[in-house]
Amino acid sequence: MALLGGLVLCLLVLMVCVSVSGRELSDLAHSGALRSLGDWLIGLGVGPILGDFELVEAGVAFAIFAFLPLTQLSGAHAKVDVFTSGMGHGVNRALGTFWSVVMAVIIVLITWRLFVGMQDKMRYGETTYLIQFPIWWAYAASFGAAVTASIVSIYCAAMRLTGQRMI
Repeated sequence: MALLGGLVLCLLVLMVCVSVSGRELSDLAHSGALRSLGDWLIGLGVGPILGDFELVEAGVAFAIFAFLPLTQLSGAHAKVDVFTSGMGHGVNRALGTFWSVVMAVIIVLITWRLFVGMQDKMRYGETTYLIQFPIWWAYAASFGAAVTASIVSIYCAAMRLTGQRMI
């Protein structure tokens, strides 16, 4: 999932670079100095990518959920352990178990709400403003990644509760 999320992010970065470059080239071509070049560039389709921000919004939402399983499995969430670093191993282990269970509950709750939201977007046929992209597609991609994150977080919580090591 993390590799897929990384691939989506790389494609989004590339798309934004192309869109911004196209926007700048289009502006330059329409300036007084390069007006004759403007018609030629427009004929080539040089310009910003229509709906780029809509695609970025959907892609980043998916990428966030795609990174959650690896982050949870490796315990790489951001931590502030100013107060707990001086406590004993047993206390830190109990706190880790507690937060793993809380994280599992929260991710499952978010996954459930994503599913409900996806059903609403499908039912009403809601689309994005510019490119008329069905919004439920983004919800479905995020939901698939969230299901994976839910499974991994439940696994992590179960391993912590039973005192076993995670993969």
